[in-house]
Amino acid sequence: MKENELDIQRIDPTLYNEDLAPLKHRDRNWGAFEIFNVWSNDIQSLFGYTLAASLFLTYGLNGWAVMAAIILAGVIVMYLVNLTGKPSVKYGIPFPVMVRASMGVRGANLPAMLRAIIGIFWYGVQTYFASTAVALLITALFGAGDGATFLGLSGVAWVSFVIVWLFQIAIFWQGIERIKHFLNWAGPLVYLVMVVLMIVVWVQAGDELLPAIATIFSADTERSGSAVAAFLAIVGTMVAYFAAVVINFGDFTRFVRTERQMKLGNLLGLPLNVAFFSFIALIITAGTLVLFGEALTNPADIVERVDSLPLTIVAALTFFAATVGINLVANFIPPAYDLANLFPSRISFKVGGLITAGVAFFVGALWVSVISQIGVPGFVNALGAVVAPFYGIIVVDYYLVKRQHLDMQQLFSSEPGTAYYYVKGWNTRALVAFLGAALFSISTVLVPALAALGGYGWMIGAALGGTFYYGLMLSHRPAAATPAL
Repeated sequence: MKENELDIQRIDPTLYNEDLAPLKHRDRNWGAFEIFNVWSNDIQSLFGYTLAASLFLTYGLNGWAVMAAIILAGVIVMYLVNLTGKPSVKYGIPFPVMVRASMGVRGANLPAMLRAIIGIFWYGVQTYFASTAVALLITALFGAGDGATFLGLSGVAWVSFVIVWLFQIAIFWQGIERIKHFLNWAGPLVYLVMVVLMIVVWVQAGDELLPAIATIFSADTERSGSAVAAFLAIVGTMVAYFAAVVINFGDFTRFVRTERQMKLGNLLGLPLNVAFFSFIALIITAGTLVLFGEALTNPADIVERVDSLPLTIVAALTFFAATVGINLVANFIPPAYDLANLFPSRISFKVGGLITAGVAFFVGALWVSVISQIGVPGFVNALGAVVAPFYGIIVVDYYLVKRQHLDMQQLFSSEPGTAYYYVKGWNTRALVAFLGAALFSISTVLVPALAALGGYGWMIGAALGGTFYYGLMLSHRPAAATPAL
């Protein structure tokens, strides 16, 4: 593709600003290492560790099977993001612009805003989890305070939460390059600290560690339902954990120089990364059974119990950095783009980020007292199920309907009769496909009679969305649907 093909000739202020415009290849400087670190920080966040560790304990399944399910989920997600990342590598456009091709230039605001809402939720939740690391550090250095709480948070917890919230805004405000540098050192560093924590727990547990691991791998705990159903539920839950990033992966790959580098980063960052990190989580979880008589799934709680001030300081700073890193990339950048897409002439990328941070403050503040009561797996599955159909719609549209060819000029045009104008800017067929698939996928999470399908809500929704969309679009091929040369 020639660079001048990415220059938008006619500026429509309702669809265009500099943050949404196609990014030229000469302006891209991300490679496989940066993509690896996107996943590295995502998996290694405190929330990601808690989810991975809890899966070994929740389903009453043999530990080897849990490991296999988690790794399989990593492989699935790798293939899913290779598909959604490719068009943005080619055209340099973010998710809300990419989705105009299937939903329409106005209809794209629906998936963009739903994705923004989910991103804001995750942003608030991850801000709380990052603040627990800061609270751990403050407590270790200055004490825990008087113990008074408000909305389930102590004074130290509130101070920590506000510190993290302000720190993230400061990093974001300095732009994508500063965020990239932050990720590039936070990702590898957290691995080092997790390995150190694993060794400390292993040494303290001594000869009792291996029997504790054997207990986890023997699946002695009670389990309702079949082992196959439990295995698939774990796969589904882990895929749902990555769901929001899977859909808007183009927000990151628009900065990548080549498709090959994107795929290499995904291979290293997903199945291989997930396998190693899950192994660390398993060893540490087994060690906590030996040392404390209970399985602890929050690393901050583990470090606190180990009672080593140097380890506490280093671990707290590292957990903080890892969780902030993924929060900036996965939960701050996407809503900022999505909100900018709503009113490009009024909301810039930075203003969208400030709106995101403002709303997310209240989400994080209410996490302990309200939102967490839903339960972590259910929370992950419900959020993922809402946006799942858009994945199927986007992929089917780009690869099967548009045949990997998009018209950049018409993606930024709201003139009637253009390729992505459809009906007053909305592709009604895509809207019907989304509503039909979303109704079913969210029902698998919320309707008791369909509870057995709860772990598969995201995958069912994505498959149905793509199937419905392709069926509805068979009789309607837009002018832009010409094969790529």
